[in-house]
Amino acid sequence: MYPEGVRADGLPAVLSDPVRLAALAASGQIGSGPERVFDDLARLAASVTGCGIAAITFVGEHRTFWKSVPHLPFGGFEAWQNAVGESFCYFPVGMGGPFIVEDAADDPRTAGHPAIGPWGVGAWAGFPIESPDGYAIGSMCVIDAAPRAWKAEDLDTLALLTRAVSNEVNHRVSLETARVALRVAQDALTQSAELARSLQESLLPPVLRPVPGVDSAARYLPASGEVSVVGDFYDLFQARGPWWTAVLGDVCGKGTDAAKVTALARYTLRADAGEHLSPAVVLDRLNTAMLAQRAPRFLTAVQVTFRTTQAGIAGRVCLAGHPPALLRRADGRVQQLGASGMLLGVFERVELDDVRFRLGPGDLLLLYTDGACEARPDPDGPRPPRPIFDEDALARALGETHGLDAAATVDRLATVLAEYHGGFASDDTALLAIRATVR
Repeated sequence: MYPEGVRADGLPAVLSDPVRLAALAASGQIGSGPERVFDDLARLAASVTGCGIAAITFVGEHRTFWKSVPHLPFGGFEAWQNAVGESFCYFPVGMGGPFIVEDAADDPRTAGHPAIGPWGVGAWAGFPIESPDGYAIGSMCVIDAAPRAWKAEDLDTLALLTRAVSNEVNHRVSLETARVALRVAQDALTQSAELARSLQESLLPPVLRPVPGVDSAARYLPASGEVSVVGDFYDLFQARGPWWTAVLGDVCGKGTDAAKVTALARYTLRADAGEHLSPAVVLDRLNTAMLAQRAPRFLTAVQVTFRTTQAGIAGRVCLAGHPPALLRRADGRVQQLGASGMLLGVFERVELDDVRFRLGPGDLLLLYTDGACEARPDPDGPRPPRPIFDEDALARALGETHGLDAAATVDRLATVLAEYHGGFASDDTALLAIRATVR
């Protein structure tokens, strides 16, 4: 990907790669000031590794731009940058991978480097921040004042946090056009509501990635009333090789705290699902990450890992304090799927179990949040009181959709729910359907 060699000033030639520089410019981070989301990740990196300094920087051709250096007060954009050769931040960019130094003064790669004294570098560890195309545009690092041998678990955590930084930056790029349009199009009151909804939608994939041999669809149904950011989310992505992961969750509460936990959950699940094909293991690791980062909200989730077979779909499902999945057979029979498990973000040890399942041609698996099984009629509506639309009602409604594809199924369920509550939804609802196609 990168040209080999060094520049005339002795620094890696990749720093001047025009494609890399274009990716850096597209990130929108040059000239941006500190933000809490990045500061939180940097502080977490320092806390986990026991280092006095953690930093997130973006590396240009001749200058390094500081994004987060929590131990220093922000001195303005001009002050928060330096010549690219005056820090170690270019090393991960030049290498396209981690750069780990246990004794900066003694290591032949860094001995005599001008950054050692000003930054008090005894030991240094950093990973590259990458664009969607894999170009290294910056680095996240921690600095210890004394030489040290880095623990493998500390480096694993730093790598995970760096991926979270990359995901945050890249996700912002994809949303920038929509955000600009919203800022221009709405007046102050409408703009506030739309931005809240935009943030909610930014936590959901706008379009599900196609899976060969699988028909999938998802819908997010917002609650009625004041627009706010809530914690319902879903995702569908390739985990590893032929294996795919579908996940749907519900974070307790609303607002920015819920959004932060939702983002943490999506980043962690995507990072870990490729390493562990057991949903129970992945959700357990998410629980550990939530506790380590002192997540302000707990969540429930259902995760499915599956692959296509000659007979349809084979996979495993795990429930973490979440309502059971519903399996609709091609003939309309509906059954619950999953073993009850503990919610995430509260207890250090959680009991979670995988349950295996198979889908034949035409069979469909439905994941949903509790808004779909706790729908209530509008209390101020003209209709007489009716019981809650519970899990049994949802199962009956799903059974009546047999023969429909995934998109038509979630659309029909959305209509059923809207008709039941009379247009006043008391809670947000997310629906995700996965159907085995006929070969």
